[in-house]
Amino acid sequence: MNAALQPFQPLEARFEAMTHAWLPAVLQAEHSAYLHPWSERNFLDSLHAGYQAQLLAAGPADRPELLGYFVAMKGVDEVHLLNITVAPACQRQGWARVMLDALSVWSRGQGAQWLWLEVRVSNARARAVYESHGFRHVGTRRNYYPASAALPRGEDAIVMSLKL
Repeated sequence: MNAALQPFQPLEARFEAMTHAWLPAVLQAEHSAYLHPWSERNFLDSLHAGYQAQLLAAGPADRPELLGYFVAMKGVDEVHLLNITVAPACQRQGWARVMLDALSVWSRGQGAQWLWLEVRVSNARARAVYESHGFRHVGTRRNYYPASAALPRGEDAIVMSLKL
């Protein structure tokens, strides 16, 4: 049967805690998704700090596929989303919304009133996803993202928040 004509097969996805064992897959996704990826040290520090680090995975337990992940830091009455990534092969399928929904539910359960994030000014696609989820632009952090060969002057971040 032609692949284009095969019936739709639903994909069963599940959340799992990010562990050290997942780091190679997470780093591969991170480096293929971004020009300025998080380092292994960023992820290790987040895990050691006890931040909420969740994976979205699919497929059999012995050969799971990484769909995406997020890392968030709990504050007194707020949660700060530090990283959310959909693996490039899985983008534009609604997985970012699934992860944002899960993060919102977890944040409410922690007693948070607000969810905060920063996003690159140049990342229009992510900004659109956040806005469609209810996040609002509340400020700008000048030169928040460091300079690099691709951006010798650094890049501003848009600060967004969601009232939970």
